[in-house]
Parts: sequence; structure tokens; C-alpha cells
Amino acid sequence: MMQSTMIGKVEKARRYSEETERIVFNEFRVTIIGDHRNHIVSFNDGNWSCDCETMQQHGYCSHTMAMERVLGDMIATATAGGNS
Repeated sequence: MMQSTMIGKVEKARRYSEETERIVFNEFRVTIIGDHRNHIVSFNDGNWSCDCETMQQHGYCSHTMAMERVLGDMIATATAGGNS
């Protein structure tokens, strides 16, 4: 009985992973290991932030753009398409 329950859970996980429209990112925080130093990049309610100087000056940076590339269409931002 335990086996059949686990098989159902694995199947559901596979289905969810293939139906990426079911996944909504609300917030997260990552560390990007940079060439000169590490940077903390976060995403909260559709907005990116980074602790680097470029982000503070321009509102975008290579670190947030890299995360957008990694996550692709799985993430919707308040400035959709504006930082890519």
C-alpha cells in the first residue's frame, strides 16, 4: 500500500514539473558568485533587486538579467520584458 501511494506522488510531481504554468514565483533570494564578489539577488512580488552598484544606479544589472535568463518564461515580472 505504501508503494502505490508513493508512486502516485511521484507521478503527480512529474506532471506538475511539466506543467510549469502551475508554478508561480512569489519571492526568492539567491547568491550569484560574481567575478569580483558575490551578489545577493532577490525577487519579490514581480520585482527584482540586487545589492550591486549597477542595480542601484540603473534599476537593472547583469545579475538580475542572468536570473531572468535562467528562469525564462517561468517568472513574470512587474517590468515584463523590460530587463531582458
